[in-house]
Amino acid sequence: MALGGGTFISQNKILPGSYINFVSLKNASSSLSDRGTAALALWLDWGRQGEIIEVSSQDFEKNSLKIFGYPFTHPKMKGLRDLFRNIRTLYTYRLNTGGSFAENEFCTAKFRGSRGNDIKIIVEKNSDNNALSDVVILFDGLRVYSETVENIEQLSDNDYVNWKRESLLFDTPGMPLEDGDDGIYDVTNAAEHISFLDKLEAYSFNALGCPYDNASVNQLYASFAKRMRDEVGVKFQAVCFNTAGDHEGVVNVACEAKEEEDSEFDKAALVYWITGIIAGCAVNRSNLNKRYDGEFKPVTDFNQKALIDAIKAGKFMLHNVNGEARVLADINSLVSLTAEKGDDFKENQTVRVIDQIANDIAVMFNTRYLGIIPNNDSGRVSLWSDIVSHHQTLESLGAITEFSPENVTVEKGETKKSVVVTDMIMPVNAMAQLYMTCIIE
Repeated sequence: MALGGGTFISQNKILPGSYINFVSLKNASSSLSDRGTAALALWLDWGRQGEIIEVSSQDFEKNSLKIFGYPFTHPKMKGLRDLFRNIRTLYTYRLNTGGSFAENEFCTAKFRGSRGNDIKIIVEKNSDNNALSDVVILFDGLRVYSETVENIEQLSDNDYVNWKRESLLFDTPGMPLEDGDDGIYDVTNAAEHISFLDKLEAYSFNALGCPYDNASVNQLYASFAKRMRDEVGVKFQAVCFNTAGDHEGVVNVACEAKEEEDSEFDKAALVYWITGIIAGCAVNRSNLNKRYDGEFKPVTDFNQKALIDAIKAGKFMLHNVNGEARVLADINSLVSLTAEKGDDFKENQTVRVIDQIANDIAVMFNTRYLGIIPNNDSGRVSLWSDIVSHHQTLESLGAITEFSPENVTVEKGETKKSVVVTDMIMPVNAMAQLYMTCIIE
């Protein structure tokens, strides 16, 4: 990261930037950024390697075949369909490296991997001019490209193949590409996940998913989220499977999907949908009691004691409500409370509010004030005014309540370059329990 960030104990930071603490009040002596961005790495048999790929919801619907090697409706896209129900943007990464390109006499597949073996080239004489050839590319039976040319040099490299310019075109009813290979598929290979997480540090997103049933890999993602939140100042939540992170930045998915025959998805598959709702939930909303509308089959046969124990243990669960799977509680994995982090920090709705503030104020300071505005009375008043305006917007949305401009103070810090902001907010949480007394006369 170019700028400093994270929490602070004393005013001794070296890098310029924004250092923001959130603490519980009872124990403690501008425009809003959009939500709806997730990050998730995948084992794929098609696509670019070694780089983060940004995919919008529109890209996924329209261009899934050329990005992932499968159309939007394919069973292998089921996890991503669940994810995109609630997000707008995905930063994804192809975990498996190496492998080989599929090829034939005419061309080489655009990307390494076994999916290239499902490409077929058709060449036949043009019906109107025998000097020309009609060249068609079929990808798993789907017509994805066609061009009429005199020779192979006139063909355009495209999203699916690169042509071998030294070859000669000849008629064929369908010549498949062959020998494409995926390389080593090993979900436990930490090096591949670390490569993804290293590159991800340069991006902003709301939730990071780890849809794999492997303890060490999930712990890696949880540790990454803790470090990025506490040391770097990048605010997001990691959605991990069966990982007791004991941290507000880690959502511990403890509900399973029923494993299906002939499916590459395992019992951690619900992480796709839960990552989507964590990333996509608005700052003034909760996922409490949200109905699961995805394509997997959640296991929801829990009794009340099991559900109570799950909430106490910081587990994110789906449960059965009149035949529907619904979110039991919109909580994270935090269970060890401290003077700085009280009970409110267990609630994801609270985390969304403080993350919104941290991200927005950091962006505002780093772009409008850092190195630009002098640290004098008028400069500090300007910063105070921007923070107050931001919080008033949050209050108008119902994300915080009982806010007063007097809750914010901006003062000169211990050095000529530093400013100290004290900020008091009260996040709003959704109704979760009803206690009613009915008096009968």
